[in-house]
Amino acid sequence: MKEKAFFNWSGGKDSALALYKTMLSNKYNIQCLLTNINAVHDRVSMHGVRRSLMEAQAASLGLPLVTVELPEEPSMLEYEMMMLEKVSALKTSGCSKAVFGDIFLEDLKIYREQKLKEAGIECIFPLWKINTTALIKEFIDNGFKAVVVCVNEQYLDKSFCGRIIDEAFINDLPSNVDVCGENGEFHSFVFDGPIFKQSIQFKKGDIVYKTYKAPKYDNDNQKKYGFWFCDLEAI
Repeated sequence: MKEKAFFNWSGGKDSALALYKTMLSNKYNIQCLLTNINAVHDRVSMHGVRRSLMEAQAASLGLPLVTVELPEEPSMLEYEMMMLEKVSALKTSGCSKAVFGDIFLEDLKIYREQKLKEAGIECIFPLWKINTTALIKEFIDNGFKAVVVCVNEQYLDKSFCGRIIDEAFINDLPSNVDVCGENGEFHSFVFDGPIFKQSIQFKKGDIVYKTYKAPKYDNDNQKKYGFWFCDLEAI
């Protein structure tokens, strides 16, 4: 019997490819998608994608969408308590595994493993240590389609926001940017691919600029980080 698992779903390309590989492996029975939502703005935390589009993805995938409803700027303690409460409930429902789309960020992997262990859940990383150039090629070659919804201005300018991820996009990336955006250079929204029953219909809205305060561990606490967001609207 396959073990029950939940999938940590961002709505982006790495999540989609990791879910695809998990399904192909036939090792786990994916019970639901778990997504962090900024409850104030009704959007995915960091990516800025509307809840309605995440619900459309889940419906097309045929999986329930389970959300962690976060406040505007939760403290790390608040975030961890809310996450632990949610994953503990998933554990109680029979899920013993949690699947992630992380590729090579060691600190993040260790953090996830430590926190999920508290709830008695093992972490699975289908994309771990796979070459990102190979991954993005696999993503495109398998017919997945994604649009860039957020770019970090430290790495990319506004022109990259709202673009479709294809070979032209990859070729235009500066040499210091990972092709999968694994260092947080950009985030995406997947709207079609082999795991979807139908493509997600949307239209592009405004591209807006937002700044966020530097993390508490940053020595320059006056510093702000800027991001460009392409608003997507469900149709």
